Amino acid sequence: MVAESGPVHRLAEVFETDRDRLVGRWAELAGSALRGRLTTTELERDLRELYTAIAAVITLDGGLDRSEFTELKAQLADLSRSRARQGFSPSETAAGVFALKQAVSELTENAADPQVFREVLAFSSLLDTLGLWTFETYAAAREEIIREQSEQLLELTTPVVKLWEGVLAVPLVGTLDSARTQVVMEKLLEALVETGSEHAIVDITGVLAVDTQVAQHLLKTVVAARLMGAECIISGIRPQIAQTIVALGIEFGDITTKATLADALRHALRRDGVVVTRTRERTR
Repeated sequence: MVAESGPVHRLAEVFETDRDRLVGRWAELAGSALRGRLTTTELERDLRELYTAIAAVITLDGGLDRSEFTELKAQLADLSRSRARQGFSPSETAAGVFALKQAVSELTENAADPQVFREVLAFSSLLDTLGLWTFETYAAAREEIIREQSEQLLELTTPVVKLWEGVLAVPLVGTLDSARTQVVMEKLLEALVETGSEHAIVDITGVLAVDTQVAQHLLKTVVAARLMGAECIISGIRPQIAQTIVALGIEFGDITTKATLADALRHALRRDGVVVTRTRERTR
């Protein structure tokens, strides 16, 4: 990244002879940007390998698309992913890279050789490019983390529970969309195969609202369960939701619907020949 260089690269010599001093000062400056959430020792460990990778390309011209920058880019990507998972912001992550500018500037500010000045300017441009790359890789890593967390949340909010021998239930809460319907179908079908159950109850007591799209999602789930040989019952049809379904003209056809999960369970047990009776009258 040097516009004009003699046979000896002065800044490269500085990087070699003052390695420990530069890494220590870099870690100190980067730590101030992270507001003490990582110790200087932890930062030095993270930055030492990165320093070696930067030193290896400090004499090169051209952009980051050169093969010589592959190792450096990989280390920056690892650093970005690590900072994203630790909860640091993209600005804090990039600032950690930019901090090397100040460390180098402090060490070379009294150099009388104009070649060093030119090389420091070129190095500053290189760090600008590396900082932007770090910012971009951080954004990609953060999107990946958010996607993973969303998938995990879907798993947690769509449990399949065994109510009785041969009877499964999927209690739904919140909003039902295409992505969540897919998770519901996959988990329900897997549970039907594993348990050999013949009845599946989809309880929508906790679903905020039912519109045409939600109804279509429910019908897909019912059809998927039927293809596995299980009778599917929809429970939790509250009066307000029933009125909405009628107003929208949504037809559930021959799908069994019940007002409560208890009613749906009683229906499934009755289909299996199980009768639930009270042993004594409830006292007031």
